[in-house]
Amino acid sequence: MKLKVCGMKYVENIQQVADLKPDYLGFIFYEKSKRNFEGIIPEFSNSIKKAGVFVNEYIEIVISLIEEYRLDAIQLHGDESVDYVIKLKKQLAENRALFIEENKQIKKKKNQHYISKKEVEIIKVFGIKDTFKFEVLKPYLEVVDFFLFDTKGKERGGNGTKFDWSVLEKYPFDKPFFLSGGIGLEDVEEVQKIMKSDLPIYALDVNSKFESKPGLKNINEVKSFKNTL
Repeated sequence: MKLKVCGMKYVENIQQVADLKPDYLGFIFYEKSKRNFEGIIPEFSNSIKKAGVFVNEYIEIVISLIEEYRLDAIQLHGDESVDYVIKLKKQLAENRALFIEENKQIKKKKNQHYISKKEVEIIKVFGIKDTFKFEVLKPYLEVVDFFLFDTKGKERGGNGTKFDWSVLEKYPFDKPFFLSGGIGLEDVEEVQKIMKSDLPIYALDVNSKFESKPGLKNINEVKSFKNTL
């Protein structure tokens, strides 16, 4: 079971959470979010994947931020269509091909664009409340790497509430997914229970329940949660 800590914002706090070695650190690039990230991501272990969270963003801007921050994964948290994902993947592939060709000719040059050596993971988010029609996921199965199920609420994320996990019992696909939405220390027993199910849960995504203020994570609580799991 992987762990993603999302909504990172402050440099020192980012480093502290990175020292706990989660599998993913999430950075939100959405101006309306209280956790919108602007600044410098400090250096940390390459074993931790950097995930960028976007909401209905222009593809050109997504690509630009992938290159600027060397993102390993992107989380699409808006109403992005299948066509949007296909275009994004095509542009990423073209940029990667260009990057590889440039590296063949020039070992290193300043301001060179960056694309991950591995394909950038694409995570598509869907909000769930009391019910969900899983058939809406079918068109995305061939174009995304993971789904992420979050609580449907007023905000695009970080609402701090859980949805009814029993809805997932009807999940009909093998596509692995991230489980998100108001997960906190008090949910460890419930998390352990759903982890033992046959559901293809790839990772847990935690955020607001571990904060002292938006974007600032409580290190001791994150550490306790990770160690308990």
